[in-house]
Amino acid sequence: MSINQSNKMKKTGGSKRNAYLPVLYVGVIVLPLFLLGCYLYNEKQRIGQFREFKKDNLQISPPQQSKEDKDKKLDLVPLEVCDVFTGKWVLDNVTHPLYKEDECEFLSEWVSCTRNGRPDSKYQKWRWQPRDCFLPRFDAKLLLEKLRGKKLMFVGDSIHYNQWQSMVCMVQSIIPSGKKTLNHTAQMSIFNIKEYNTTISFYWAPFLVESNADPPDKRDGKRDPIIMPRSISKHGENWKDADFLVFNTYIWWTRHSKIKVLKQGSFTNASKESNEVGIYIMYEEVLRTWTNWLEQNIDPNRTSVFFSSMSPTHVRSSDWDVNGRVTRKCEKEMEPILNMSKPVDVGTNRRLQEIAVNVTKSTTKVHVTLLNVTTMSEYRKDAHTSFYGSRNGRLLTPVQKLDPRTFADCYHWCLPGLPDTWNELLSMYIIHRS
Repeated sequence: MSINQSNKMKKTGGSKRNAYLPVLYVGVIVLPLFLLGCYLYNEKQRIGQFREFKKDNLQISPPQQSKEDKDKKLDLVPLEVCDVFTGKWVLDNVTHPLYKEDECEFLSEWVSCTRNGRPDSKYQKWRWQPRDCFLPRFDAKLLLEKLRGKKLMFVGDSIHYNQWQSMVCMVQSIIPSGKKTLNHTAQMSIFNIKEYNTTISFYWAPFLVESNADPPDKRDGKRDPIIMPRSISKHGENWKDADFLVFNTYIWWTRHSKIKVLKQGSFTNASKESNEVGIYIMYEEVLRTWTNWLEQNIDPNRTSVFFSSMSPTHVRSSDWDVNGRVTRKCEKEMEPILNMSKPVDVGTNRRLQEIAVNVTKSTTKVHVTLLNVTTMSEYRKDAHTSFYGSRNGRLLTPVQKLDPRTFADCYHWCLPGLPDTWNELLSMYIIHRS
């Protein structure tokens, strides 16, 4: 091959390589951009699918959502996908308390702790945060719309009266004056909301069945309780027309290991007719009487039934303050038990709780929803009325406050306070089922 031929071939090859250069440059630039675009598109799709997953599976809206979106989702909330009773207490100065003590005209002196001289108010500002989802902010108007033309009734002891007062205060602020009334009878307290044709009432029945503690204005706290474990129809006649029934029974069972039982006769001569039986046997028998009454008298297509679990007490500071030198009650507590990494033992009767759980699951016709507020409440040693409630209709004297073991009330709860959270959770179920 001559030198000229060789040079010609080199020129030809060089020109071909030069012709490919623009394509190569375009490939170097476009390919990464194409791959980046694919990545961003896939990432967008993945995020969208994740959001759809959250929406479809949780459907419990976070606080920042618009009211309209929140209301739409609440109508579809499948609460079974999130255990709203497992979570933690979060200090929230923005959304809590849900109402102000001095703005609720129906709040009794018994639980008006600030008005009665309690110097701290932090106990009003704790919000319950479930572990796996968000709670929508309480909406009184939405709840009342779901209760329009219906009756909500709390049945039980003074803890339930405590919760009933909370519910009244949570909704009453949006109702104009003259369109709300409160009436009391021997056995019932009825809050009537004319604008919504709705009543929110409380029925006193601390054992659910008949007892010598009925009605409350005739009970004598100094006498031991006596029950008729199979007699419930007299009370039940007052429950039949309710659309939402919320029951509890616990505190009165914890006085002694046995309870007096009246098989027949009347309570006027009960001392001769009664015998003592262990509380666990009687507690189960009473709850069986109650569930049998539900099965025979409640239409599940109309009425939703709830049972509130045990409201805990805080009567020994040694239960939560292992380093405390002085054994006291709840009177100096200003914060919850903040270490929620492990359960606390404040003396809740777990055996009674287990009986309640098992019996409420045993119904076949009428579904009973267990409102399991016990564990979340056990951490709230700060929320009791303590020295700042009334006792037998009177505020404590300075001398009585020197004796906390006798006079500090570590059973009932200040309002605003913990029972508002119980009602937030109850309202979710009411809205969900309406």
